[in-house]
Amino acid sequence: MTDLDRVLKRAIDAGAAAGVVAAAASRENVFYMGAAGRRRIDEDAPMTTDTIFRIFSMTKAIAGVAAAKLVERGLLNLDAPVADILPEFAELPVLEGFEGDTPILRAPRRQATVRQLATHTSGLVYEFWNADIQKYLAVTGRPGFLSGTKLGISYPLVFDPGERWDYGVGIDWLGLVIEKISGERLDVFCHDEIFAPLGMSDTGFECPAEKRSRLASVHRREEDGSLVPITLDPPSSPEVYGAGYGLYSTARDYTAFLMMLLNEGRANGVQSLKPATVNYILENHIDDLEVVNLVSVNAAVTCDAEFFPGMIKKQSLLTMINMEPARGMRAAGSHCWAGALNTYFWFDPLNGIAGVVLMQTIPFCDPLCTDVLVDFEKAVYARTMAAA
Repeated sequence: MTDLDRVLKRAIDAGAAAGVVAAAASRENVFYMGAAGRRRIDEDAPMTTDTIFRIFSMTKAIAGVAAAKLVERGLLNLDAPVADILPEFAELPVLEGFEGDTPILRAPRRQATVRQLATHTSGLVYEFWNADIQKYLAVTGRPGFLSGTKLGISYPLVFDPGERWDYGVGIDWLGLVIEKISGERLDVFCHDEIFAPLGMSDTGFECPAEKRSRLASVHRREEDGSLVPITLDPPSSPEVYGAGYGLYSTARDYTAFLMMLLNEGRANGVQSLKPATVNYILENHIDDLEVVNLVSVNAAVTCDAEFFPGMIKKQSLLTMINMEPARGMRAAGSHCWAGALNTYFWFDPLNGIAGVVLMQTIPFCDPLCTDVLVDFEKAVYARTMAAA
């Protein structure tokens, strides 16, 4: 058993998840792939490296690459107002608060751009970290984004576009932009342009019946720390595929995607994006704004979420960027993000390292789960430094 294997075993012993899969790669090859625990806590099927996971917001980086392909072809202008492409976007108001249970709404002072959708600066937020949007959905009876409907992502803005960074459904609107510009459904476009060329054969917006035996179960953390299986899937055959949350994938597939980014757009013998495009989309695209702590207003779904507290963090068109090194871990200029069921990734262009840690546990940013990410990443860098 390697040090990396022991990290996964400790995670299961500590009760972080029913099961975990993790992978680590250099630019040249995947040098670790491991699994521990079970796919469902009350069944015997072991977690295996080909287990399929709901990766939720790890979908966002893939949607960013899909948009970049259209930019590269001269079909999409990142600074175009979203409403020029999707006129219905202009109808979204700004929510300023409430008078009793009546929402106070006004027109935005400016229209959001495509770039602002991609960088979480459009004014759209999630209800899990914003009490006003949580109340708005409750008092209006409107569905949330997991409904898979266009109405379900038609939240009001909570600030004027460009004022700050805050996390929400903007990437789902970016998915609609991709569909409108490409003329294809998002699932078809991503399959043909990203998944098939990179050999990501287990990644898609649906988990077909013949693969569901490999799908890990979702588990909820109870007050006593135990894990209980629950049902929580992205909607099947929805009106709107969620560019911000809708994908199923495996550690192998997602690592292939990260290796493409580490190799300036080339992987599996395919130049998926031009090197200049990759370098551009991975730059800081929010100027002087910063990624901030997300404070939970729904403890059942998410804990407070902040990676590397106190560190300056920026946003690329795909990812969060840490602007300082993390001791014993990733270098400054590394990229990362995560999914609601405690799935995590990072890639470090300076050191040429990428990693993926996949679990299926809520709430998001559960401390036991984030400890697994930290322990695994430290073990990856210790192994790499020792090999050097």
